[in-house]
Amino acid sequence: MPLYLGVMSGTSLDGLDIALIEQGQATRLLATHYIPMPDDLRASLLALCVSGADEIARSALAAQQWVSLAAEGIHALLEQTGYEPQAIRAIGSHGQTVRHEPARGFTVQLDNPALLAELTGITVVADFRRRDVAAGGQGAPLVPAFHDAVFEHQGQHLAVLNVGGFSNLSLIDRDAPVRGFDCGPGNVLLDAWIQQHQGVNFDRNGAWAASGKVQSALLESFLGDAFFAGTGPKSTGREVFNLPWLQRHLATQPDTAPADVQATLLELTALTITESLTQAQPLTETLLVCGGGAHNQALMNRLAALLPATRVASTDAHGIDPDWVEAMAFAWLAHCCLEGIHSNRPSVTGAKGLRILGAIYPA
Repeated sequence: MPLYLGVMSGTSLDGLDIALIEQGQATRLLATHYIPMPDDLRASLLALCVSGADEIARSALAAQQWVSLAAEGIHALLEQTGYEPQAIRAIGSHGQTVRHEPARGFTVQLDNPALLAELTGITVVADFRRRDVAAGGQGAPLVPAFHDAVFEHQGQHLAVLNVGGFSNLSLIDRDAPVRGFDCGPGNVLLDAWIQQHQGVNFDRNGAWAASGKVQSALLESFLGDAFFAGTGPKSTGREVFNLPWLQRHLATQPDTAPADVQATLLELTALTITESLTQAQPLTETLLVCGGGAHNQALMNRLAALLPATRVASTDAHGIDPDWVEAMAFAWLAHCCLEGIHSNRPSVTGAKGLRILGAIYPA
């Protein structure tokens, strides 16, 4: 059966996830590899999320560095598993999102798939999002089609939640097309706030958030953002939710203790997820969580408390490690591209119709 690699680097900018799958009638995860994001590359990518001088050259250089890191990880995974490059049919490379503005007709993922093909000797499929945007869609989220394909369920209504930098839901009803949308910030504000105040990259288990108290007035201010009033299809990114966004809201509550801000940000993530789910699919029986947020015990506890009639569990409960779902998805999207299979879902992105996603760079 054909083998594919998926390379995913999310908006949290913590590192690159690389997954090796076997794609037959079912998708099977064979091996994984993780590479932390070097500090200098992370800083370069963050800087490119806003306008600045010499952006074209800086983008090209950051893409080269990102691809070199991906190639290093791929070679390490192949050495670990004993596979030669020619055994891999293709790499699905997501690239690194630095701008996402579908309302203006564009989304930008830094990548250099031609260089990745040269460095690995493997065919690369990349640039998955822009075809959906060209067809009038949001270009995100793209993973609901994969979730629908791999998560079997016995009941009527299943939801899969990915909590990375941003949170997105896949709503799976066995009698209707899969639906999905971004809910809002996942870890992006939580990570930025704890980095600013404690110098660490994330709030392990949500412990700092759990030490604070939710501030109702601040939470109401957050929830007043226009993004939360809309229903899907919708997607978002650092263009909307970032530290300046947070500071504008804090200007009205200047004496809020940092731990209380963290607690309120966690409540924002939990509420926007659960309210979105309750509105869009009120009879959800099971919510499966993947991404870094699946390891945030405070968040998982809050989701369960807000959804008392829904079973909340990690995707581990269905046999897939929550850390590797997205990388697997982009390996699967590469398979779909090479096989001529439509892999966007208009019911998710709002595109005018089904499209084959991705551009192919032969080895």
